[in-house]
Amino acid sequence: MTNPERESINFKLPKTLTKALRTAARERNTTATDLVIQGLHHVLGEVSDTVSSVETRLNQLETQFTRVACIEERVESGVDDSLKQRLSLLEQQYSAITLRLTQIEGVISLLGQRSYTPYRKQSYQYHPPQLELQAYTQENLAKRLGVNVGTLEQERNSNSPKDFESWCRSRDPGSVGWRFASDGLFHPIK
Repeated sequence: MTNPERESINFKLPKTLTKALRTAARERNTTATDLVIQGLHHVLGEVSDTVSSVETRLNQLETQFTRVACIEERVESGVDDSLKQRLSLLEQQYSAITLRLTQIEGVISLLGQRSYTPYRKQSYQYHPPQLELQAYTQENLAKRLGVNVGTLEQERNSNSPKDFESWCRSRDPGSVGWRFASDGLFHPIK
């Protein structure tokens, strides 16, 4: 790496700033000029036809690593709980859609068997993989059972857990019972 051509410019700085600049240059084992150049790069950004010093580039990399570390820390600390909730909601909707498709396929299969003609071969019976149901929020369970949230809450409060489970089975498209847990979610009972 060749040294770029430099031009001398005189600046009038406050004495305290000049003293601090020289002290910082000594501590970093560099020159005051190099520190001024680093500061200009920081303020101006990349300027074409200039070569960044190794220290300037290391400073830029350190800043980038700090930003990445902050982002990782936010993700790990749970700042993105809303994303986890949205993912859980999507999983619940996916399982509800899968259950509904299974029911529709069952009806289509039944209708196909009823209209069996001697010329048709026996159709292939598709059995989609059974997904394990996840815990549901009150709103999602109400949708699954085809009731409003108020009705669901009233049934849960007025019935014993066993009766509530039976009531859920009678309304659930897959005849699944549901139990309210201390985590505030409704869990499927097999």
